[in-house]
Amino acid sequence: MSDFSNYKFGTTAIHAGAEPDPTTGAIMTPIFQTSTFVQEYPGKHKGYAYARGKNPTREALQKNIAALEKGKHCLCFSSGMGAIDAVMKLMRPGDEIITGDDLYGGSYRMFTKVFANFGIKFHFVNMTNAANIENYVNSNTKLIWAETPTNPTMQIIDIEACANIAQKNNLLLAVDNTFASPYLQNPLSIGADIVMHSVTKYLGGHSDVIMGALVVNDDKLHEQLAFIHNSCGATPGPMDSFLVMRGIKTLHLRMERHCFNGRKIAEYLKTHPKIEKIYWPGFTDHPNHEIAKKQMRDFGGMISIVLKDKSIDNTFKIASSFKVFSLAESLGGVESLINHPATMTHASIPKEEREKAGVVDNLLRLSVGVEDVEDLIEDLKHALG
Repeated sequence: MSDFSNYKFGTTAIHAGAEPDPTTGAIMTPIFQTSTFVQEYPGKHKGYAYARGKNPTREALQKNIAALEKGKHCLCFSSGMGAIDAVMKLMRPGDEIITGDDLYGGSYRMFTKVFANFGIKFHFVNMTNAANIENYVNSNTKLIWAETPTNPTMQIIDIEACANIAQKNNLLLAVDNTFASPYLQNPLSIGADIVMHSVTKYLGGHSDVIMGALVVNDDKLHEQLAFIHNSCGATPGPMDSFLVMRGIKTLHLRMERHCFNGRKIAEYLKTHPKIEKIYWPGFTDHPNHEIAKKQMRDFGGMISIVLKDKSIDNTFKIASSFKVFSLAESLGGVESLINHPATMTHASIPKEEREKAGVVDNLLRLSVGVEDVEDLIEDLKHALG
């Protein structure tokens, strides 16, 4: 198989992991819709025995995502939460994990409601100053879990600084790279050990697949995660793998448009009289903007706004008044979405904890799609008006 990992991003996105089918010459990777594979005699097969462990369509996708993240190994999971679950299963009772105080609600729920019950301790820390992390490192610490940009207040975490702390203390560093996508950021290249994606979002890009992925360079770490992957069974099917491979072929084109539209909309909203605060890392006054410039190639299409009117009724009315933006959970699809984190993606976080991180009731999160930006701005004018 040709190695496309050293080509430019668009070429890699289209070609890595994809080879013409040897039996027919089909240019698209076939959907191997099978649960099992025939063996010549016990233990002798063509590299595939049972599809939970390996499937050729999924393997092609894994090679593609690994190349995009400049990694050696990728494992795809049936959801982003399945991928996070596998990382947590590397831990043992008594281990401690340092993570951010602004975190996707599903991650917070898993950490506090599932793995905390197995004796794993989580520290939720403001990671915008990496020095804060060191205050929580002790002999039981095993993992730093970082999101950057964070969901939904777009905090920027210095990956390289986190990596230095992790290496100095013999810890793993895992980075949730969902908001940036591999097009904007490659955490493995600046010291991370594990990159996690909710593939559902920008990688799939069309709001039609649920999937997660982990990318690593270390062979032993890959072996440990692959054992969990196969043993616990959170593996995606071949149809979903095919759809994501198809989605990734336009990732670079979509991300260019997400970034372009995101910038135009952020600039429009920044001076809007009904908006008190805007979170978008492309502004020079955004906290850690210089770090974002250093570790990202652009600033993405995710924006959060805090409305001046704090009433929940006003927030709900605005959220429900769009014609082009759709009110829905998720992000990263070609269509623009508006989300109310307090009642949707972050509802599992207690109100007091949410509000400490800035996730107030009058905050709305925008996933800016690839529509014509003039139509999106008109839609914002209408809803905010």
